[in-house]
Amino acid sequence: MPMTLAEARNRLARANRMIANEGVLDAFGHVTMRHPTDPTRYLMSVSRAPELVMPDDIHEFTLDSQIVKPIEERLYGERVIHGEIYRARPEVNAVCHHHAASILPFCISGMELKPVYHLGATMGGKVPFWDSRDDFGDTTLIVAKPEEGASLARALGANWMVLMRRHGATVAGLTLEELTFRTIYTARNAAMQIQAHSLGNVSPLTATETELAGEYNLRPSPVSRAFEYWSARLDKAEGNWKPAKAAKKPTAKKPVGKKGAKKRRR
Repeated sequence: MPMTLAEARNRLARANRMIANEGVLDAFGHVTMRHPTDPTRYLMSVSRAPELVMPDDIHEFTLDSQIVKPIEERLYGERVIHGEIYRARPEVNAVCHHHAASILPFCISGMELKPVYHLGATMGGKVPFWDSRDDFGDTTLIVAKPEEGASLARALGANWMVLMRRHGATVAGLTLEELTFRTIYTARNAAMQIQAHSLGNVSPLTATETELAGEYNLRPSPVSRAFEYWSARLDKAEGNWKPAKAAKKPTAKKPVGKKGAKKRRR
């Protein structure tokens, strides 16, 4: 049964706040998801800090990044990042653009971001660079024009993450939960890679290890486990947390022996 629009808006608002609560998003950046029933549209908040996004802030946009129902509130200027990726990648259902402090040194230096531990393998085998100067020369570094968004989408290609020179990163996912997982753990991988360089020796995962570990960690079980954890941390931060019992595995009923059957007949 497909997710309702109301459920999608609530889930997307929480993902914005969750990724902010984990220190990846700050006052800037944004998380979007493809419309749950109309693949030619996507959902995005009005322009506000991700930590503050609520379901009522979420609106529908076409793949041209035009809002479906005009509103008075200010909109994000970099909507085309999302619209053009959704247009180019039909399988992508969620996108995050951020400027995490651990990622920016790679965007500034041009050093290659590599998976250095198993959860970092979710970045995929390659993280390409996109440099706005190549196609557009000197700009404000804000990706606001459709042609700029299309250029970024081409640089992303079939990969799951692209580094934007002197700007930040854009991450894609098959689901909103997968996107959240990949966004948080690739930012942590970047921090670990920088720390490892300070010790002198960095031994990244091999191509095969990256493929195997990436597939393993993006299975539904690890992704849902992490998403539940980050959701609880968000509830604690917002003062709404209540401990919930873990789901129990179903237990098989014990077979009734002859003695027990006799007792019941009595």
